[in-house]
This record gives sequence, C-alpha cells and structure tokens, in this order.
Amino acid sequence: MRVGIVILPEDRWWAAEPKWRAAEEYGFDHAWTYDHLGWRTLVDGPWFSAMPTLTAAAMVTSRISLGTFVASPVARHPVPFSRELITLDDVSDGRFILGVGAGVPHTNYDAAVLDGPELSVKQRTDRFTEFVEALDGLLMTDGFDFEGEYYRAKGARNLPGCVQRPRLPFLVAANGPRTMTLAARFGAGWATTGVKSETQDEWWKGVAELVKTFDERVEAVGRDKASVQRFLSLDAAPVFSLSSVGAFTDAAGRAEELGFTDIVTHWPRSGDYYVGRESTLEEVARDVLPVLQGRNSRPNG
Repeated sequence: MRVGIVILPEDRWWAAEPKWRAAEEYGFDHAWTYDHLGWRTLVDGPWFSAMPTLTAAAMVTSRISLGTFVASPVARHPVPFSRELITLDDVSDGRFILGVGAGVPHTNYDAAVLDGPELSVKQRTDRFTEFVEALDGLLMTDGFDFEGEYYRAKGARNLPGCVQRPRLPFLVAANGPRTMTLAARFGAGWATTGVKSETQDEWWKGVAELVKTFDERVEAVGRDKASVQRFLSLDAAPVFSLSSVGAFTDAAGRAEELGFTDIVTHWPRSGDYYVGRESTLEEVARDVLPVLQGRNSRPNG
C-alpha cells in the first residue's frame, strides 16, 4: 500500500518548505495540496495558490510524487491549465499527478467569489466531464480542437508535451455513478471521500458500497480492475486518521481490506480541521509506513 499526505497551502514558504521536505524524508509516496481559491472557514486566514506551491515543492524534493487534491473546473479553464500542468510535470521530472474533481455547490467559496451561475448536480457533472475530456485531449494532442457547452479550444498547442507518456496521470475523485464512469474511462486512479456519516462504522460501510459500485463501472468500460489505482481520503471520516497511531493503523488496515492501493492523510494542524500532533505523524512515519509499504526501513534514516 502507498501512503500520501496533504499539506494545506496556508503557510509562508519559509514555514511550508520543511513540511514538503519532511514528507519525502518520512517516506510518504505522494504529497498533495488543495487547489482552491479559499477553503471553508480558512478563507479568513492566509491561503496560497496550488500550482506555484507544488512547483516550489518539486524543487526541494526528488522522489515523492506531487499532486492537486483536487483541481476542479470551478476556477479553471482547461487550455491555460494544461500549460501549467505540462510545466509542472516538466519541473518535477515526471512526478506530477493531476487530482481532479467536479467541484462543490455554489455555497462553496470558490464558486461564490466568482459569482457565476448556480449549477445543478447534472450541470456540474456535465461540466466536469467536459473538463476531463478537454484536458485529456489537450495533454495528448498538439493543435487540439474542442467545442462543448462549457469550454472551447481551437488549435491549442501543447509542445513539448508531458514528460510522462502519453500524458501525466489523472486521479479522478468520484462518488456518484457518472463521475465514477469518468474515473474508469480516464483515471490512472480513482479517489473517494466516502459518504458523509456520523460514525466511523457508517462511513466505512458507505466506502465499501462505493468500492463495489466503482468495480462495476470499471468492468462496464472494459478495463481490468487491477489497472486502476484506488485512493481513499481517510480524513473524510468522522475521526482524523492521525489523531493517534492506533487510529491511523486501524484505518489503513480497513482500507487495505477493501482493496485500496493508496491512502491519503493530512498534515496535523493546531485548530479547525485535522487537529493533531506532529509527534503522532513522526511516529506513524517511523513505525507504520515501512510496514504498510513493505520496506525494511524508511528512506533517509
């Protein structure tokens, strides 16, 4: 099993840089940040842009994969975004993963601050489908034409293209049937947050049901189930996964039983969200990660 960690883009770089370096030194397989204009109540505090943050992270790491968790069409147009993606894939020497999701309703800050029309669930899914299809074409084809309801491109250039071939991998976040089909079609991986629940047992039951549905969607599009990686965001559960070593170990074990290839936690914070101690993170990195990843010892000590 591979393990990733999300580092929120809220610290000035002098404080953020050691976290990105440590994520690699601790032995995490991938590190992520949120791609939002602002997030929940944290819009009242400092917040930085995802792509420059990941570019800076690429310059201070050498092994760990880096990605957005997740980008959405709410504040992105696929043509300029594709140029940023190609650039970051190049700077990271092929370590970039594009996490994408449909975006949440208009009550979310990203949608509200842009003051666009409020979309129904169907419209948001339609827009997301176009977004993924357009990015796939833009990253694969030089001189790409695309015309849809939400996006258009004519003769969009993409040279020199991605370092990773035929393009950088997509991690498609999906909890609904249509978006799961999109993940099955275009994703190197599928990510889920499960279903919002009051208890841990209810949440895990919902996750198990989503896994079953996704397997059906993969088979329906004619792909081998083993060809699609499965990512679980552990901290969508009622209990923060790094609240204790035991909580993390239990969550990782349950995820593995459900067939997840990858799990993602969050760097502990002092308040509001993901409240925990960095000492717990260090203990998990020292004692748990090597076991999950099948290593005899973790890198860099």
